[in-house]
Amino acid sequence: MSTIRPRPTDNAVFGKHLTGGAHEPTYGGVLSFMRRRYSRDLAGVDVAVWGVPFDASVSNRPGARFGPQGVRRASAIFDGDPQYPFHADPFETLAVVDYGDCSFDYGRNAEIPACIEAQAREILEQGVHLFSIGGDHFVTLPILRAHVAQHGPLALVQFDAHQDTWPDDGGRIDHGTFTGRAVREGLIDPARSIQIGIRTHAPDTCGLEILYGEDVEQLGVNAVVDLIKERVGDAKAYMTFDIDCLDPAFAPGTGTPVAGGLTSREALMILRRLGDLDFVGGDVVEVAPAYDHADITSIAGATVAQHYLGLLAERRARG
Repeated sequence: MSTIRPRPTDNAVFGKHLTGGAHEPTYGGVLSFMRRRYSRDLAGVDVAVWGVPFDASVSNRPGARFGPQGVRRASAIFDGDPQYPFHADPFETLAVVDYGDCSFDYGRNAEIPACIEAQAREILEQGVHLFSIGGDHFVTLPILRAHVAQHGPLALVQFDAHQDTWPDDGGRIDHGTFTGRAVREGLIDPARSIQIGIRTHAPDTCGLEILYGEDVEQLGVNAVVDLIKERVGDAKAYMTFDIDCLDPAFAPGTGTPVAGGLTSREALMILRRLGDLDFVGGDVVEVAPAYDHADITSIAGATVAQHYLGLLAERRARG
């Protein structure tokens, strides 16, 4: 009789500990984000990963409502290993749960922003760091409102192909206007905010510093990092990563792809070097798996989230 005991599976449901890896096969088991336990109990939790499956504000192709599912599925490959390039498992330092998805009535779009904001506030008011997975880029606006209620106005570090500062009378639900709205509502300080990878022109910069796609190539990773750090300084910051910041070769599964973007390696190298910034929240948005091939875009989105958690774990380890 064999004495080999198989490792337990389905850590997302049956895991006994908030920390540590799950060591499940990447091709099986219940798919939570990086096999974290699904839980709405935030006692002892450092970070909640939360899906916001909303894409009714897109101006081109829909489908980002499936982004949270796609990113969760792709994230399974990270389970149980020391995380590159951090040389460590972030879950040895951070207690992270998958908080599931935001709930709302899809037939009442006008009520959805308030639903997103209220549910984000419930998480933040328990002293838990929130990382969100969209959804289209509109979802960042109500999430920002919830963070600002806790921290005051924030610096914005925005990876994107688009400025998202198009005209808005304050009543639109539009993924192309959230940054301008955030400036006008006083949610972000434009003098401390920066956009990286922009490859379109909107009528108004709203005072944010812009690094265009060509700028990133010409300046190089280290110079871009220096500019981001100089701009943000010691301000509390929010990181939002629109996956269309990446060139369509690296992120075909998105609603508004624009040629000439960053490579996955460039973007991740930049993000990896931002550990000195005081991020109080973040998100990755606009992953639309229906337009993807071999999960390329979902893998990129999951890796952005993994890098963000790695930065938080390093910051925690430094005290």
